[in-house]
Amino acid sequence: MKLRPARIAAALAGATMLTVALVGCSSPASTDSGEPAAAASGSPDGTFAVDENTLVFGVVPDSVDTETNYQPLMDYVAKKTGKSVEYHESTDYAALIEAAIAGQIDVASFSGFTYVTAANNGAALTPISSIITKEGQEPGYYSQAIVPTGSEITSLDGFAGKKVCFVDPSSTSGYLFPSYKLMEAGVDPETDITPVFAGKHDVSVTKVGEGVECEAGFAEDSEVAQSDMVKVVDETMVPGAPIVMSTTLPDDLRTQLDELLSELTTDQIVEAGIEGADSDGFRSVFYATTPVDDAYYDTIRDICEKTNATQCQG
Repeated sequence: MKLRPARIAAALAGATMLTVALVGCSSPASTDSGEPAAAASGSPDGTFAVDENTLVFGVVPDSVDTETNYQPLMDYVAKKTGKSVEYHESTDYAALIEAAIAGQIDVASFSGFTYVTAANNGAALTPISSIITKEGQEPGYYSQAIVPTGSEITSLDGFAGKKVCFVDPSSTSGYLFPSYKLMEAGVDPETDITPVFAGKHDVSVTKVGEGVECEAGFAEDSEVAQSDMVKVVDETMVPGAPIVMSTTLPDDLRTQLDELLSELTTDQIVEAGIEGADSDGFRSVFYATTPVDDAYYDTIRDICEKTNATQCQG
């Protein structure tokens, strides 16, 4: 079975327009041959998305607080590297993938699925680490199946015939894992439900809680925990979202970023004098980073193979 709802096709087609990839982000420099300079991976001199004084930090906003949540981390990288760190939000996951392929980002926060898809399509990226939110936690989080608190649905097979909220066609916890779990429960995510793409995890939670546009849905656990309008009927552990860097950056800078971001704690960011790091808001979303590598995402590749999802294809 191949997962290919019309909305996926639309999202991926839209991603081919580089102008929607990252608003305000400059195109990479070109070599004498006319090819993007970003294609020259591993050069000691390296290439940048904008210039040698700037690091472009790419993100798909999962909630209204995304930029606030990442600001202390970006400020820390800026202070330690001496470079300006520009925050750029992609319009959706497909646009972030296209931006990575085009060499328009230097560092980014990807979902696991987005990273695998970008790598499958030639993006020059490597994972550095994954964020954990409390001491002793392993990288990873839960994709949760949710219904309104008053719903009579108690399991995934009850999603059949319902309007179901997903996040985005390229979301790990908001589409790929949910689709796989529905298939395991005997529910065809193409024909047995009416899919609704909410765009963000918090919006998916809100729509499910209201019970109008969506009678059931999926979102990551951190956003579900903030609502008393929904209840969880199933959940699946998802590999932790990676912080990635472009392999086209200069060798010494890639080494520095790896050292800075592989095992970083909130306390280290606070000790560096970064404003906003020593706050309840930041500490609730960032405790530390833990190293991850490409092989860590083989679980996602396995699910891509089992579902034959269109978005996984190179």
